[in-house]
Amino acid sequence: MTSAASKPDRTPWGLVILLGSLTAMGPLAIDMYLPSLPTIGGDLRATASQTQATVSSFLAGMALGQFLYGPASDRLGRKGPILVGTAIFIAASAACALATTPEQLIVGRFVQALGACAGGVVSRAVVRDRFDHTETARMLSLLMLIMGLAPILAPLGGGLLLAVGGWRLIFWFMAAFGVAVGLAAWFRMTESRSEETAAHARSEHPVRAYAELLKQRRLLGYGLAGALNGATLFTYISSSPELLIQIYKIPAAQFGWVFGLNAAGVIGANQVNRHLLRRRTPDQVLARSSLVAVGFAGALTLVAVTGLGGMWTVLPLLFALLATYGFIQGNTMAGALSVDPRRAGSISALQGGLAFAAGAGASALAGIFHDGTPRPMAIVMLLSMAGSAAALHLMALPRKAPSH
Repeated sequence: MTSAASKPDRTPWGLVILLGSLTAMGPLAIDMYLPSLPTIGGDLRATASQTQATVSSFLAGMALGQFLYGPASDRLGRKGPILVGTAIFIAASAACALATTPEQLIVGRFVQALGACAGGVVSRAVVRDRFDHTETARMLSLLMLIMGLAPILAPLGGGLLLAVGGWRLIFWFMAAFGVAVGLAAWFRMTESRSEETAAHARSEHPVRAYAELLKQRRLLGYGLAGALNGATLFTYISSSPELLIQIYKIPAAQFGWVFGLNAAGVIGANQVNRHLLRRRTPDQVLARSSLVAVGFAGALTLVAVTGLGGMWTVLPLLFALLATYGFIQGNTMAGALSVDPRRAGSISALQGGLAFAAGAGASALAGIFHDGTPRPMAIVMLLSMAGSAAALHLMALPRKAPSH
């Protein structure tokens, strides 16, 4: 195992692909079935609110489940919780495929999320086990390269599976994906948790671990900055079908391409971030990118409120704003994990839980104020990015010593 202080001579692509695939279970399960929502609603005779609840129940499961896997991975090891989570994901995906009522699908989606979130939580802790602060940020950017393929390919693949075999085939595909990554983890993943982390976790109740973490100002700053930045992405995901198809009249068949283009922007930004980290620290990148993101969010809100340029100004600014996610998300996670490496699993869970809670709240807020224009989405994004930058600059980033 590579020590936390060392820097690898070459990129461990096998580890990157495995951890990226495990992390992708959540995004895959969210994005792949989006094209099938109208069909699911009609087939199960679900109301619009029940169909939407299959999304919100998944987000709730992703938020809650992380708080279980984080301490468990510190106490029991990294590999076991990933295998348990993958098994839950497989079983719940099969249950969703067999659902005959909206209520069964809603519950199945919640349980599916409880399994899916294990991959993301534990994978981030594995990265911190093996690498130092800057290398952790670079590795997390690489994981985004793998994970980021899900928002590009999943809606397209979901639309194809829907056409070939109906919406149930989408969930059978998710189950098969879970089997593949579970087997890969079983045979290829090695334990990375240190003895120091294990001993510390055994001596501390999980609730106390979270209580201690919440007392750390820098950790909260990184956590809130990452969560509120992520809220812009969740707001876009929840608003994009209405925005693109209903408001801008983009054909449903082309939805996946536009959705995928924005995801490609996020992936590209992550790889630029990875190269920037060869010359800059994660905190230096965060200091500038957070302010740039607020600027893009302000410009997006301005054109959304005034209607200036319509779709041809909103969509490019939306692309630019979403791309800043690639400069902020991995670096805030790396910063948080560097605060207290002994509690890496719990920190990863806290970060992930905050992100999904903020995302669920922001997307719900945009939905409540929906008025048939991009204004509510843009305003929620601006407020989220302003809060993210404030948390970062006021709480997380090291203060400069006064000059004499």
